[in-house]
Amino acid sequence: MRIRKSLIVFAVLVAALLPAAAQANKITDAIQKRYDSLSSFQTDFQQELTNAASGSVEKRSGKIWFKQSLVRWETHKPEKELLVVGQNVVWNYFEAEKLAMKYRSTQVFNSKTMIRFLSGKANLKEDFKVEEQGTENGLVKLRLVPKEPEPSMVLAYIWVDTKTNLLGRVLIVDFFGNGNQVSLTNLVLDKKAEPRLFEFTPPTGTQIKDNTKQ
Repeated sequence: MRIRKSLIVFAVLVAALLPAAAQANKITDAIQKRYDSLSSFQTDFQQELTNAASGSVEKRSGKIWFKQSLVRWETHKPEKELLVVGQNVVWNYFEAEKLAMKYRSTQVFNSKTMIRFLSGKANLKEDFKVEEQGTENGLVKLRLVPKEPEPSMVLAYIWVDTKTNLLGRVLIVDFFGNGNQVSLTNLVLDKKAEPRLFEFTPPTGTQIKDNTKQ
């Protein structure tokens, strides 16, 4: 699947003076509860894609909108790209290539992509072994080991800002050791998101690759 965008946004309540295992369980419960209560948000993002073989790092930035199970992910730099997760259909549009790729939403939600996390479809307790790893630069760090790893995700880390009880950064590692790290800034909660943000019509002249029948 060519969907390259990823992100995961969670909130967490941290209990003090608990053993690591109990701490992790309490955090995952709080994440799920907070996520279920989150209606919408918008945020800026900075993304770093690291190639394990070459050591090269590609940096990307843009903005994300979330509303319940709907997502709009706009990459502004270094090139424009749009990912729209609707109720039934996902569009991934590459402006410079005049190419739009179409998927069923279930194709995204049934695999371990960050979009699945972002849309609140992931269950940390059921899908992962979660380990609390202390703090790093003022953020609580959790290590997520998938109970059923996939090539796109064999390990993940999330860092939580306890002042806002929301995720500040996430790192996903794939089977080849490549890293996908996303940091969130300027997060705004429960801001009204227009329905048009989660709709997409390919511009005239766009080549469409329909993957919905796969």
